[in-house]
Amino acid sequence: MASRVRRERPPLVAVVMAALATLLFVLPLAGLVWRAPWSSAWRVVTSHDARQALQLSLVTSLCATALAVVFGVPLAWVQARVAYRGRGVVRALTLLPMVLPPVVGGTALLLALGRRGLAGAPLDRIGVHLPFSTAGAVLAEAFVAMPFLVLTLEAGLRSADLRLEDAARTLGASRATVFRRVTLPLIRPTLIAGAVLCWARALGEFGATITFAGNLPGRTQTLPLFVYVKLEGGGPDAAIVLSLVLVAVSLAVLVGLRDRWLRAL
Repeated sequence: MASRVRRERPPLVAVVMAALATLLFVLPLAGLVWRAPWSSAWRVVTSHDARQALQLSLVTSLCATALAVVFGVPLAWVQARVAYRGRGVVRALTLLPMVLPPVVGGTALLLALGRRGLAGAPLDRIGVHLPFSTAGAVLAEAFVAMPFLVLTLEAGLRSADLRLEDAARTLGASRATVFRRVTLPLIRPTLIAGAVLCWARALGEFGATITFAGNLPGRTQTLPLFVYVKLEGGGPDAAIVLSLVLVAVSLAVLVGLRDRWLRAL
């Protein structure tokens, strides 16, 4: 794909403003690196509490990603391929968690799926208790992270060559066979990119998790919540080191997928 970057001499004011804007993003990260207790970093990362929070974060974020793939792939396919009344409204509701304050999302989940919630009361009667549980943390992360998968995959489905699917259908392949043998290989790179973005967002989720699932060590206290506890409880060194771990993971994901993500948008 040809580059869209134009080679021209920028005005000085544009260079200065761009540099200041970049500084706005770089300076906080530089502050973390500057204050990090590098001599004790390994001890902090390998401590029992940190390892427990990291392990729980990996489990819940991977489960949330799997949940997002199971439900997000059909949703993205319907949004990209099926014309129906109200599609724009459904798309807006689907992407709402991307711009909604996470605490508001957690409150909404609590009112919907809490023990006295809209759907939570019937679930509670049959023994399904989601709030303040590991399953609740997974659900909160999936709620916040799934739109990243849906948005990326929908763009990939819209740009896929439909002639290949039509050719397979004319040769007698069923819908399921076409989707499995033709559509999925076409969108596999986009699906992987969307899933990785979804996982990275779930790994860093904080607001919805603490509101809906609480902050229970070993059950719902993921790494971002553990960082918050350390920062508030007089353990800034641990908070800084573990914040850098999350920053490194997020940066690696964005750098690794930047071209595919930009094409999807």
